[in-house]
Amino acid sequence: VQLQASGGGSVQTGGSLRLSCAASGRTFERFAVAWFRQAPGKEREFVASIAQNGRETFYTDSVKGRFTISRDNAKTTVYLQMNSLKPEDTAVYYCAADNVPTNLPGTYRNWGQGTQVTVSS
Repeated sequence: VQLQASGGGSVQTGGSLRLSCAASGRTFERFAVAWFRQAPGKEREFVASIAQNGRETFYTDSVKGRFTISRDNAKTTVYLQMNSLKPEDTAVYYCAADNVPTNLPGTYRNWGQGTQVTVSS
């Protein structure tokens, strides 16, 4: 599966953005999808994941209550709605897909190209 991330941009603290991860291929519904992010000088970190059925979602603690991951299998797209953004959310955001919705980047074999999110104070 090929992934294309989009929707990044620059917002002020408290603002919102919605990221999209569009997938190609007819087998999208077989893949779990996750969002990771990487800030300058830091390791790539898990943000959220969603299972194939769309009913099981997981979040890192720092985004719980602010971010929501969802998927539309008919549109082969996963979304990350980000509200109440903080400067520490600034990073390049990547979507990834594989068979199991883990929080480990090394377990994902399919990656999008990344989209920049910048939150200013």
